[in-house]
Amino acid sequence: MRFLSASIHDFRNISSAEVSIDAEDIVLTGINGQGKTNFLEAVYTLCYGSSFRTSHIRECVRNGSDGFCLSAYALDDKGIKERITVSFSGGKRRIEIDGKEVVDRKDLIYRFPCIVFSHDDILFVKGEQEMRRRFFDQMMSLYSPLFFDSMRSYRSILMQRNAAVRKGDRILAGLYDGRLALFGIEIMKSRAEAVYGFNRIFPDLYRKISGRDDEITVRYQPSWGSMDEAEDIEGYLKENIDRDMVLSTTTSGPHRDRFTVMCGSSPFAAIGSTGQIRLASILFRIAEAVYFTDKTGIKPMLLIDDVLLELDSAKRGMVLSSLPGYSQSFYTFLPRESYFSDRKERVLSYRVEEGGFFLD
Repeated sequence: MRFLSASIHDFRNISSAEVSIDAEDIVLTGINGQGKTNFLEAVYTLCYGSSFRTSHIRECVRNGSDGFCLSAYALDDKGIKERITVSFSGGKRRIEIDGKEVVDRKDLIYRFPCIVFSHDDILFVKGEQEMRRRFFDQMMSLYSPLFFDSMRSYRSILMQRNAAVRKGDRILAGLYDGRLALFGIEIMKSRAEAVYGFNRIFPDLYRKISGRDDEITVRYQPSWGSMDEAEDIEGYLKENIDRDMVLSTTTSGPHRDRFTVMCGSSPFAAIGSTGQIRLASILFRIAEAVYFTDKTGIKPMLLIDDVLLELDSAKRGMVLSSLPGYSQSFYTFLPRESYFSDRKERVLSYRVEEGGFFLD
């Protein structure tokens, strides 16, 4: 699946733009603050119905406007053309494919698998545990509708249990324990499998690009430890209800699982340099793309947003040459940057100035 063209209206600093993107590689160049990242955000929103920069989609509306409208023509692997529209107006988001409303965003996500590389990815390595949980949950949701549904169900039950805990209602809280355990077990099993698969890809990739012999892996530590029977987990939740009541929240479960990036036996964030951590965060995304294709046989769309700036030219070239197969890739660069070799074919290059897009 790839996009042929995009229409953007009142999105961030882009008042109105009609951009042809019928190529395998699309390069956006320009100084900072002109709209390069905003364009990638618009493409991402067309793929997912949400932004990778904010959880409040209303923040994407251009200043002075009441809403935005994004649309694109896409071509699937069978050569069938379709039109995708994502709009926000009157405080409501609307998603359409060929004029038919998409009620569940899941129907959009699996149609246009997309992986974005951004500066915030460094938090996957050195940030809080929540960021690594988010990375792996997003990675897994991209290829597994079952995991996506399990996470939805788990979060819904967790929210209800937490509400009961805050009210001090032990009996009501206990009614949710069984279902929380069942969905939690499924999530733990899926996460353990995903980390195992990720660790078969990432360490070799890091050694190859970094030129170091370090063994960089991800260690997964479930909050419920080795418990894998619903009855045992229910018992554990009941035993710890007093602690939950004191802290007004459910203090154990997959929402408390830990993922730690390790260098040998030490946390990588504690001993790695800023450059090494930045490189690892980029390679996290490449490993995600490789793993996705291994699991599905589908090539994802890649959005690569200025993440190569802090790498030297040699490592930049190695990262670009290590990108897995993709359906389409978008890159943002500063003016006069060297990005890839002359051997690259089917490239569209745009100069971006104040929300306008001009063919180079």
